[in-house]
Amino acid sequence: MEKNKLHQVLMQGVYGTPETLPEERALFLSTISERIYLALTNKQVMHKGIYPEVKKILQSKKDIHMFVNGELSYSLYSIYIKEATKLNVPFTVVSDGHDTPIGLVLASSTAINDDKNYTFFIEDEIFKKDIIN
Repeated sequence: MEKNKLHQVLMQGVYGTPETLPEERALFLSTISERIYLALTNKQVMHKGIYPEVKKILQSKKDIHMFVNGELSYSLYSIYIKEATKLNVPFTVVSDGHDTPIGLVLASSTAINDDKNYTFFIEDEIFKKDIIN
């Protein structure tokens, strides 16, 4: 085994496998942008009622997982948890200590999009007040 490879194997044994795109994973509740169908900001999740776009994706996509920001109060996202449970969509409440403006992500386990201009946000007034301002 060459010396460089041996060093890499030893470091991986000590520190674990390096994570791909850690900044992106911190922002998007442990997933990466190329896998995202839709994302809501924290304030959009706090908004009364469920977004119809979320419901439509939960109903129509097969390989889907919902990630919810665990830093939010359960009462704010419980409607989404109930809908995912009703539709047998797996979900994860992410409480990893990272500060993120993202409140909910619907994602695939594989890449669905490689277009850098693709937007997976619902750019309504709440989004504009939360992110753009």
